[in-house]
Amino acid sequence: MRTHVSVTVDPHEDATRTLLVPVGLPTPHQMPVHFDVTGGRFSLTGEETTGQIAALVSPEPREPVEIRYSFKEGGPGYPDAIFEPHRNRYTQAAEDLVFDAINISETQPDGHAAIQALVNAAAEKFRYAHPEVRFNDGCDEVPYLACGLTEGSCIDINTYLIASLRAAGYEAGYITGYFFPEEKSGCCEDAHCWVVTRHDGVVLEWDIAHHLKMGTRDVCCGLNPKPGDRVAVAHSMGLGFPGLGISCEKLVSEPAWISSDARLEKAEVTIRRVIEKTPAAA
Repeated sequence: MRTHVSVTVDPHEDATRTLLVPVGLPTPHQMPVHFDVTGGRFSLTGEETTGQIAALVSPEPREPVEIRYSFKEGGPGYPDAIFEPHRNRYTQAAEDLVFDAINISETQPDGHAAIQALVNAAAEKFRYAHPEVRFNDGCDEVPYLACGLTEGSCIDINTYLIASLRAAGYEAGYITGYFFPEEKSGCCEDAHCWVVTRHDGVVLEWDIAHHLKMGTRDVCCGLNPKPGDRVAVAHSMGLGFPGLGISCEKLVSEPAWISSDARLEKAEVTIRRVIEKTPAAA
């Protein structure tokens, strides 16, 4: 089976702008096998801390850009690099959060139970939403959330969860990609993210945001508690592309315009997915 994803980007009013685009990420479920671009020329550029490669796209004037990915079913697993902690404002836990995460972990009988407890604790902190102001805006560290519910998207929730897990000493990685809800027949509106943990050689995946959207805080490991399918395109937070002058960018997911001051700005995109089933043997 092959999964084909196309992301069409509307032209920018400034014809000199370029796009930064992730090129795909292997997982235990899929392997990226093809990437191409129409409506512009592209070259490759490297991220300085994780070793990821992204595409730098120069669009044709006033023309939309289409980015096309293909993934085959089955993959080698998540790259080891996703579990490497890199200290920056998006990943470093504040002192109170470190204390809380260690306290939660130490009350559990083993590491797997501790990871589940930290996931549950993060789920209890958030109400799913897309706030204009994020809980860690303007902070040099990921702050501790004491009581009450904080509005947060999948990005916010997983930022908090990753900081908690790493503060307690557990391997955890932040994955970005696209999720296609079953009811939308191969369409989605924007990117999605999830968390992967690794403990004693066991890799588990977590999607708190989808559990909250389904009305439950009883979070189980595994992907797609909400029916649908997904592909991964990049990982980690606080990324830098020295060749482009970009430093400590929160994340890379959808194609994004590079601003004149070397920041990433949201692009208007249309995202589609087609699943090509392998023909049965004659």
